[in-house]
Amino acid sequence: MSQERIVLGVIGDDIHVVGNRIIQLALEESGYRVFNLRARNRPEHFYQAALEVNAQAVFVSSLNGEGEYWCSDFRKPFIDLGIPDTLLYIGGNLVVGKRDRGDVLRLFKQYGFDRVYHQEPDIGVAIADLRNDLGHGKAKR
Repeated sequence: MSQERIVLGVIGDDIHVVGNRIIQLALEESGYRVFNLRARNRPEHFYQAALEVNAQAVFVSSLNGEGEYWCSDFRKPFIDLGIPDTLLYIGGNLVVGKRDRGDVLRLFKQYGFDRVYHQEPDIGVAIADLRNDLGHGKAKR
């Protein structure tokens, strides 16, 4: 199968490692090579790791709502480092409080994420999107 490289981690002071491990296993079972930063990461950990391993995609997780704080302008460092085509995915409970799902999706798209999975319980959705985004699916979006 594919040996595309994926950087995975939990942003901010979030320590939700169980979901992070489940995502890692699902990605690996789908044939991806995963570099798991685990919990409590700052944005620079993600772009530095992506550069170091030549990652095709970065998966950011946030379950305590800190994603909004830590992820503003997330794409910019990838552009500055010369890796602007790295796919950026984020999922979990991305904001504090109850908000309209569409508003949350638009916000994180503005931050530079290609795919946003706010309160999406099925990692299979993201993996199918990843396959398509990398050109391995039926139709590339």
